[in-house]
Amino acid sequence: MPHDPSPSVVFAEAIQEHLRIISEFRSQSAVLEQIARVMSSSLHAGGKILWCGNGGSAADSQHLAAELVGRFRRERRGLPSIALSTNTSILTAIGNDYGYERVFSRQVEAIASRGDILVGISTSGNSQNVLAAFETARMMGVVTVALTGAGGGKMAGVADYLVEVPSNDTARIQEGHILAGHMLCDWVEIDCTNPASQSLADAAQTVEQH
Repeated sequence: MPHDPSPSVVFAEAIQEHLRIISEFRSQSAVLEQIARVMSSSLHAGGKILWCGNGGSAADSQHLAAELVGRFRRERRGLPSIALSTNTSILTAIGNDYGYERVFSRQVEAIASRGDILVGISTSGNSQNVLAAFETARMMGVVTVALTGAGGGKMAGVADYLVEVPSNDTARIQEGHILAGHMLCDWVEIDCTNPASQSLADAAQTVEQH
C-alpha cells in the first residue's frame, strides 16, 4: 500500500525550515557584497566567471552561468560565464584519462586566466573535484568563491570567499545557493548595465526582428 504523506511534514515543515534558514542567511550579506564587487571588477577588466559542482550543484552552475550569458532581469551585453559541467566529451575524456577528481581542474587549467572568478558549489564543501579545481585556480591567480552548507567543509580552508548556508540539509542548502547566485547575478547585471551595453543589446534585438 502506498504511504499517505502528511502535508504538515512535506509542506509546512519544509516551508518553515526554509524561511528560518533564509532569514539567518542575512548574515552573509557582507561577504556576498564583496563577491559581487570582485565579480563585477573581473568582468569590467575582461575576465570571466566559471562555475562548477556535482549533481544539483552542476545544475545550479549551468543555471547561473546562463543568467549572465543571457540575461537575468535587464537588457545588456552578454557577460562571459561558463559552467564546467556541460561538455560531456570533455568530462568523460578527462574522467577516463585522469580520473573524475580532475574533471574541473583540467578545464580551469585550460580556459581560466589570472583575475577570473571560479565559483565552486558543494553542499558538503568536500567535493574532491571542486577542491582540486580550487587548488589549480589558486596557482593561476584565479579568485575562488565557495558556496557550501554550514561550516564550509574543506573548501572553507582554501576558498578566497566563503558563503555558507546555515544548514546541513541538502535541499535547504541548494535553495540558499540559488538565492545567493541570483543576488550575485542581480548585482553584476546592474553594475554591467550602462548606455553603451544597452545600445548593443538594442542593436542586436533590432537585427533579430529584421
